[in-house]
Amino acid sequence: MYGDQKGIRVKRIFDKLSVVQLISLYYLAAVTLVTIFLSLPVAHKDGVNLTFMEVLFTSVSAVSVTGLTVVSTAESFSFFGVIIIAIALQIGGLGVMALGTLIWLILGRKIGFRERRLIMTDQNQQSISGIVRLVKDMLILILTIEFIGFIILGTYYLNYYESILDAYYHGFFSAISAVTNGGFDITGSSLHMFRHDYFVQFVHILLIISGAIGFPVLIEVKEYLKISPEERNIKRFSLFTKLTTLTYFVLLTFSFLVVIILEFNHYMADKSWHEIIFTSLFQSTTARSAGLSTMNVNEFTEQTQLFLSSMMFIGASPSSVGGGIRTTTFALVIIFILTFARGQTHIKIFGRQVEEEDLFKAVVVTLLAIIMFLSTVIVITAVEPYSLTSIIFEVSSAFGTTGLSMGVTSELTTFSQVLLMILMFIGRIGLLTFLFSFNKQKRKSSYRYPKEKINIG
Repeated sequence: MYGDQKGIRVKRIFDKLSVVQLISLYYLAAVTLVTIFLSLPVAHKDGVNLTFMEVLFTSVSAVSVTGLTVVSTAESFSFFGVIIIAIALQIGGLGVMALGTLIWLILGRKIGFRERRLIMTDQNQQSISGIVRLVKDMLILILTIEFIGFIILGTYYLNYYESILDAYYHGFFSAISAVTNGGFDITGSSLHMFRHDYFVQFVHILLIISGAIGFPVLIEVKEYLKISPEERNIKRFSLFTKLTTLTYFVLLTFSFLVVIILEFNHYMADKSWHEIIFTSLFQSTTARSAGLSTMNVNEFTEQTQLFLSSMMFIGASPSSVGGGIRTTTFALVIIFILTFARGQTHIKIFGRQVEEEDLFKAVVVTLLAIIMFLSTVIVITAVEPYSLTSIIFEVSSAFGTTGLSMGVTSELTTFSQVLLMILMFIGRIGLLTFLFSFNKQKRKSSYRYPKEKINIG
């Protein structure tokens, strides 16, 4: 009887929570479970004793698919621990509600309206219509890409590892880490051992892009490839897919060129042309949100480190595995500035006018991100002895859920590491979800006040 009453009270509490609050709670639950499993002795290698903070930081980093670590994954965690981290990367990359949907479908459970709203919020979608089908397609597509990556890398790794089991074990983890943009590695040195192996780098670049470009983009491209050539002539891609794809590859190309220019007479001064191209291409791709690296970023100049920090701050596309303010947010803000400079007020892209609400969200996200970013940098700089550039780099990496590091994170105080964990968590659930989690529900005012002009600038 007491148990039933307690269950009713718990249900009432959950019913009072908004969708965004539930999403945040589910990710906190995922972090808690991963922390419990990674705290077990069986998850550690023999003779390794990890503190609670080290385990918690690893758990938050895995669920938020960031890749920042305070301990070496290869040296600290056993096979069981690595599998738990891989599962955490899948949870963070695909989203708790996407995996929950998969479980519901397997069990034959009906997915109700509330569950669909949760999925919609978790996947950063605008409409509840077709949301279950979207998640089905997303799961099939991403798991297929991971499997192909696992087979290709595992087979190729036979050239590096004597044991077939070791080769496919590393191929398995590499594929998950790349597609989810997790940034974790079990080599102990990221992809440094493959700095001259362009095949491994190219496969990782494709896997990273597949996870960062956005699930809806991949699904639209898949549908496009399935239709007949005649239908392709009249096929219209959504504005989201057009803007996302254009912004992602423009930023990637721009970053590629800037890194070459900034490092041409420094890090790349004695490098061959092909090494220059792949070093710049890989670092530009991984700085979107992946965190894997083929070289030590401390060897780059301070200018390049700051530039890569800005790329990590922007992050990946919406409805993807990455964090940051997202590519479409950045694009809308830039287009709005250019539009306003020309004396216009309505933003038009690819023959479509952007909703004012979307523009409003983009500006809010950008301003909130800047405030959070600068506040964190100032606080950490005040309590840590490290250079401003290195702190900016680590904070950008945490916020963008990237994982690239200058080696400072593991040396920070507990207080600073907690701040980075908070940024990683917010970066995963999204700034809008974080902002709306403070309200029970969004309410529109039923009345309006008189308007009055304010001098600006």
